[in-house]
Amino acid sequence: MVKNIAVLLLLIVLLILPENVQAENIAGKSATLTPVATTEARIDTYVERNIQRAVIREVLSKRNSPLADEADAFIDACTTYGIDCYLLPSIAGLESSFGKHLLPDSHNPFGWGGGRIMFDSWSDAFHAVAKGLRNNYIERGAETIEEIGPIYAASPTWAVRVRYFHNEFERVEAEKKLYYAKLAMEL
Repeated sequence: MVKNIAVLLLLIVLLILPENVQAENIAGKSATLTPVATTEARIDTYVERNIQRAVIREVLSKRNSPLADEADAFIDACTTYGIDCYLLPSIAGLESSFGKHLLPDSHNPFGWGGGRIMFDSWSDAFHAVAKGLRNNYIERGAETIEEIGPIYAASPTWAVRVRYFHNEFERVEAEKKLYYAKLAMEL
């Protein structure tokens, strides 16, 4: 019951927040205000990111990953560079067993630069690799795991193994969405 009230209060708060607007400066006229994103779209994005954050945290926790507490940093990097939020943790799953096997203090769970590139923090690594994937792979036409694989790694099974982890994140997400849909129906 308390969870239902909390969810309802969150939705009410989000619904009353003002929408973002853009002003168009046209000579001789007052600025025309145009909605940038509807409240409903903002709520959908907010809910989606929170579900993804919970999914990343859950999957990594189940695997005893040192990255489990870095879900916010994963979401921040994927949002900043417009990449699939499960791509980075899936690559980390293959390349370092989710951050368990890497050079000490490298913060490089991706095998980036053969695993020899050192980062100051997990967040720095996430942003550098997300930017690299966006600029050097996705913007050059390699948009799927299967298209990224032959460029990212020499192993012909890299994409299949990364896809395995990606599917796990998607399965947990589907379970969470089903749970939240049932919860919403009870309100």
